[in-house]
Amino acid sequence: MVMMKPEGLGERMGQVRRLREMLQQGMVVAPGAYDCITARAIELGGFGAVYMTGAGTSATLGYPDYGLVTLSEMAENAGRLANAVGVPVIADADTGYGTELNVVRTVREYERRGVAGLHIEDQVFPKKCGHLDNKEVVSIEEYVAKIRAAAAAKTDPDFLLIARTDARAVLGLDEAIRRANAALEAGSDMAFVEAAQNVEEVSAIPKLVKGPCLLNLVWKGKTPLVPLADAKQMGYKMTILPGLLLRSVIATCEAMLRTTRETGIYPAPGKDMSPADVFAMFGAREWDGYREQFKVSNAAK
Repeated sequence: MVMMKPEGLGERMGQVRRLREMLQQGMVVAPGAYDCITARAIELGGFGAVYMTGAGTSATLGYPDYGLVTLSEMAENAGRLANAVGVPVIADADTGYGTELNVVRTVREYERRGVAGLHIEDQVFPKKCGHLDNKEVVSIEEYVAKIRAAAAAKTDPDFLLIARTDARAVLGLDEAIRRANAALEAGSDMAFVEAAQNVEEVSAIPKLVKGPCLLNLVWKGKTPLVPLADAKQMGYKMTILPGLLLRSVIATCEAMLRTTRETGIYPAPGKDMSPADVFAMFGAREWDGYREQFKVSNAAK
């Protein structure tokens, strides 16, 4: 008996190459997901890629984005997201969770789980959210060594290695640009200059960095929220929106719970979905097919 082919779930093979092709066609926009629900919502919402937010992953485990989540916890979540959607997943890998040796393992763990790309940053461990104050960064030598190790650890040459630098807030824009270019020379495929502080800086970065650039847009963060069309025109190849859904979900939960507490009535949801509608988002049709295919009456024929 031949197994039915899954419809959209678990399509991890080829996502690395698919992400590369998308980057050749234009700017990739990847909203942030922190679990399979938000990842599927992003895919069904018409976006071609999912970004696994480290801050959101930390929040699901009950922690702030202070570098408290481990490699294993981050890699497992990235794998769940990659298995839940049929689009490429790009994932936060913080500082690589240690020295160059840990970075090698980090790349292997993420790649083995079907992730299409990751970013590694130059903050001192434990790191913190890139849009908070009082960050610290390692030396450029230590940073470049990690990027060199990450590039060497890839088993698929198309796996996207993104080098993030938080030096803008600590050492200034010139040093951030220097680190981004050094990381590209060391083998990274894309540069991520975190927390540009005005539109002029946002516009200048793709011109000063000698390779593809990623832009991170965070509500009430350090970087102004430029329109996506403007980011593309500036020359960015990828824009991530880490907190887009996380903040919306928190706000929705607060509103629904407040209404229930104050009125004692089950409030109407923002989207009218039956239980069957919800399960359909997560492959119910595929699993219903298995139920029919393998039930006793069919096996006896």
